[in-house]
Amino acid sequence: MAQYDRMAVLNAIYDTGIVPVFYNADPETTIHIVEACARGGARCAEFTNRGDLAYHVFTETVRHVMAEKIDIIMGVGSICDAPTAALYIANGANFVVGPLLNEEVARLCNRRKIAYSPGCGSVSEIGQAEELGVEIVKVFPGSEVGGPAFVKSVLGPCPWTRIMPTGGVDATRESLEAWFEAGVAAVGAGSKLITKKLVAAKDWDGLEAKVRQSVDWIRELRAEMAG
Repeated sequence: MAQYDRMAVLNAIYDTGIVPVFYNADPETTIHIVEACARGGARCAEFTNRGDLAYHVFTETVRHVMAEKIDIIMGVGSICDAPTAALYIANGANFVVGPLLNEEVARLCNRRKIAYSPGCGSVSEIGQAEELGVEIVKVFPGSEVGGPAFVKSVLGPCPWTRIMPTGGVDATRESLEAWFEAGVAAVGAGSKLITKKLVAAKDWDGLEAKVRQSVDWIRELRAEMAG
């Protein structure tokens, strides 16, 4: 069962502005990644459902997070159907993210007051997601769909829409600046943030520093845009 209600999760995503996204088959490594992200200031982490028995890794990580009282909100990504979403929700997922929009997943998440961010690639899909109760829409794949220009174009006629792109977000100030100036509510950052090199070297301090830098850049950019 989720530890955090939907509003707390949505506010955490928006306030921090970045959600680290990753998959690892090893529970110990996954725990180290989550701990480094938390120390770096990330309020949420998205573990993607990418491998066999991935939910076992997720469950073990959630148990550790709860037992050690680590200040981070665990969610699951790469969810395409309601049964898989239900499995992760039963094992502690506080939010659900998918590469596509699935109405059954939306209804399930609404029933359990779980934040759902489906992947959308058109204005019509974004509108449909919002009709199903989605507050923060994932644009995926971000760069292929149209990048920051797509976000800016959508927000012109639909300024109430909250967008979180994933795919095409680099852990650089320039990339973050382009996305946030376009009007995103937050970004999902995967392999450019949690790099293979850092994980292979078990450089958890380096990962912590990389996450903290991204969080700080977003705070600076928002302050600059606010005048």
